[in-house]
Amino acid sequence: MLLESVWFFLWGLLWAVYFMTAGFDLGVGILLPFLGRDDTRRRLMLNTAGPLWDGNEVWLLTAGGVTFAAFPRVYAFMFSSLYAPLMLVLFGLIIRGVAFEFRGKLPELGWQRLWDVCMFVGSLLPALLLGVAFANIFRGLPFDGQGYHGTVASLLNPYGLAGGVLFVLLFVVHGAIWLSAKCDGELQRQAAVVAGRVWWVLLAVAVVFLAATWIDTGLYGNYLAHPVLWLVPLVAVGALLGVKRCLLGGRYWLAWASSALTIVGVTFFGVIGLFPNLFPSRQAPDTSLTAFNAASTPRTLTLMLVVVVLFVPLVIAYQAWAYRLFRHKVTAATLDHEDVY
Repeated sequence: MLLESVWFFLWGLLWAVYFMTAGFDLGVGILLPFLGRDDTRRRLMLNTAGPLWDGNEVWLLTAGGVTFAAFPRVYAFMFSSLYAPLMLVLFGLIIRGVAFEFRGKLPELGWQRLWDVCMFVGSLLPALLLGVAFANIFRGLPFDGQGYHGTVASLLNPYGLAGGVLFVLLFVVHGAIWLSAKCDGELQRQAAVVAGRVWWVLLAVAVVFLAATWIDTGLYGNYLAHPVLWLVPLVAVGALLGVKRCLLGGRYWLAWASSALTIVGVTFFGVIGLFPNLFPSRQAPDTSLTAFNAASTPRTLTLMLVVVVLFVPLVIAYQAWAYRLFRHKVTAATLDHEDVY
């Protein structure tokens, strides 16, 4: 049971790291039509995320790979029951990646506008649908021993949509703060204003989501049974309040770190509340897929743990190097380089 619990924690950690890292570049894509008033601004925005976005997607592949290898029954059920929304997430990420590479290939305005739309849609769809998917997992999915009984429409319930809106707002604030830290001048100022204004909406939606979670899910059970676990959501709340304080003080990198901690805290709020469930059943709780009945064999989990210990530090080192290499501000002079977007 220890191995299964360790892998449940790692599964949640990988999703948290993905949301933390990819969240800001998804947020930048969502903000593109609102802050990118001209081609120069849009290029500045894209180049703040351009060198890093594909590296951030490594964590999505890792989280998916862990689900496949450590919890194969969950992986099989996930891609049979949530096939349509997951494919939409995939298509969104594909057109977004293509938009990064193709937008600057031709100077025609129509060509650039096409890929700007693709960038916006390819950023908004994954953010929204991942939130909807995880909220429905928290709520419990309609399946029993006979199979899955839900539809795409059933996933778009009020609680699921609230989760989608929460994710979008988290990523928009995260992306706006990133622009504030990476840019200067008017774009920096406007991004900071957007981050500060959307923060209030995020706070209101977070309160509503927490209240709906109490009513519509069983996530609070583990917290009531083990009060020490309340430290996790308290850290998330403190980090969210810290975002606002740092923004007011113009400390944008510290605000971004607080935003990242908020996203990790929100993710672990759900993961801890779920344990040991991975896919809880709303119709027949005894058929829920858990870390214990859906896990691979102990030998597989042990071998995977060795691989993780050896190779994940290399991924972290690579990303740390990449973030350090591209830590400089993106300015109009940056756009004169040959290899920029």
